[in-house]
Amino acid sequence: MASSIDGLASGLNTTSIINSLMAVEAQPQTQLKTKLASDQTMISTLQSLNSKLSSLKDLASGDSAVNALNLFSATTSSPSLSATATTSATAGSIDVTVTQLAQSQVDVTAAMSSWPTDGSGAPAPLTLVDSTGKQTELTPASTSLDDVVTAINAASGPARAVKVPAGNGAYRLQLTATTSGAAGAFSVYQGTAAQVSAGTATDLMADPSAAVVKAAQDAKATLYAGTPAAQTIASGTNTFTDLLPGVSVTASAVTAAPVTVNIASDSAGITKKAGDLVNAVNDVLGFVSIYSAVTQTTDANGASAASGGIFSGNSGVRSVNDQVFSAMSMPVNGKSPSEYGINVTRDGNFTFDAAKLQSSLASDPAGTQAALQTIASRVSDAATSATDPFTGSVTALIKGQQSEVADLGSQISDWDQRLATRRQTLQTTYNAMEVALGQLNAQQSWLTGQIAGLSSSTK
Repeated sequence: MASSIDGLASGLNTTSIINSLMAVEAQPQTQLKTKLASDQTMISTLQSLNSKLSSLKDLASGDSAVNALNLFSATTSSPSLSATATTSATAGSIDVTVTQLAQSQVDVTAAMSSWPTDGSGAPAPLTLVDSTGKQTELTPASTSLDDVVTAINAASGPARAVKVPAGNGAYRLQLTATTSGAAGAFSVYQGTAAQVSAGTATDLMADPSAAVVKAAQDAKATLYAGTPAAQTIASGTNTFTDLLPGVSVTASAVTAAPVTVNIASDSAGITKKAGDLVNAVNDVLGFVSIYSAVTQTTDANGASAASGGIFSGNSGVRSVNDQVFSAMSMPVNGKSPSEYGINVTRDGNFTFDAAKLQSSLASDPAGTQAALQTIASRVSDAATSATDPFTGSVTALIKGQQSEVADLGSQISDWDQRLATRRQTLQTTYNAMEVALGQLNAQQSWLTGQIAGLSSSTK
């Protein structure tokens, strides 16, 4: 790039002149940069809108799923029992008497200082047998009890082991079932699986100082206790799954008397879901409104001017806004959403009347739930139409802006090269001018000297 020192011959500020000329030359690029910044802001704002629409879609899709609003609350008459209900439950009640809690089997062996050996002096094999008769044979790496514990725990058998001090340098092996309840019952033998099958293996629990600390047992409960229809149910854990369809009960203690389990429609839960949907819709509509608003500004001369938001005049965003609004506000089977507590405001948003919805649920639970699911389904469709990764309208707007940004970036880069070349040309031109002026100044001085000499000679 050419360089110069301002005004050596001309006295002009050539750098300032060149910069002024370049500012004019760069106006097209400046306009491109302004457009680029505007597009980038639009992309960011559209992405925020898309994120809100995606959240709305997920929420509405969940609410519109089969039985999604078929919510129930489960309560019991005793703190010894807790209950949960899924959407497949039905309202009702049942009495339950818990007679036994589940527990996992725990065995401890006799005290020993090391694991015994077989006839060859090698560590004796060990076999565990589960409740189905499956045998797990293993051989410790040595007679160290630590190696026995490692072998048992690595075998993925019916029990896990830990070494417990028994005094005087001796230890016991404590074995705990890996499965709760009767299904987790196991036996442990010194000997091979074949010896166990032949009945010649040594049952470690047969030693007088060994013990079954806890026997494997299922939790048990009785329905209709004291009646000819009394029915006992068992569970490997303290949770009785599907005691009623969609209802599970967990016991923390044996109950001396029947405990009543009540299943009722969860109107509070349904109301919360409806309120959340209204809030999510308002979040989308409010976002569009904020970025579509027209603001009034006043310039230095006091003149008033209106400026639109970034979404002003954007037909694609306006269409999405209208679709979401219509999905929420359209009647359901001839009934206005206001009958379910969803009201439209003059600002184009929604308010939610929880008391109105609960009243509707009390008088017509099935119809109200169906109406809410219809509204949720319509909202889900509108949000999906906007956010689909391939066909979504907002997605298409984002992709279009991103394509334009890429093109603007290329044009700006081209202008960088063009302007650099133009600046170099101007600097070369002004440098040449300074050189020419310097030469002319030198000639002028020489001629002035010559003329002065001629005048003296003439005299």
